[in-house]
Amino acid sequence: MVHNLIHPSDPIIDLAEGPQSARAIIAAHRRSHLQAARSPVGWGRESATLIVTGWPVADASPVDFFLRCRAHLLLGGCVAVLLAHGYVTVPVDVVVAAKRAGLAYLQHIAAVDRLPRRGQQAQPAIHTDVPI
Repeated sequence: MVHNLIHPSDPIIDLAEGPQSARAIIAAHRRSHLQAARSPVGWGRESATLIVTGWPVADASPVDFFLRCRAHLLLGGCVAVLLAHGYVTVPVDVVVAAKRAGLAYLQHIAAVDRLPRRGQQAQPAIHTDVPI
């Protein structure tokens, strides 16, 4: 996401819990505004081309959350939503809420956490769904 969705000089707002997004941002030598996740006081005044967030969000309805994201997006920006594996209907709910806030659905990425190893029985890959 960090390499493919934005230009190297574009800022990122990281609202996700855990270090994965921050590690990708640092490894790609990108500028970021690391925020206190899901806290109304955690949002600064900064805008960004990419906002990365976990799901579900607390302290706001999904539509209100995406309205807040939209207010912090620079022109042409994206919101990447990290979804836990195994919830079949959640991606649809996320897309519907984002559309109600005036955002458009761009694509769905499956980020694989564990690849199968050569010579071993096929194991189901654990992945994170990331609607953009």
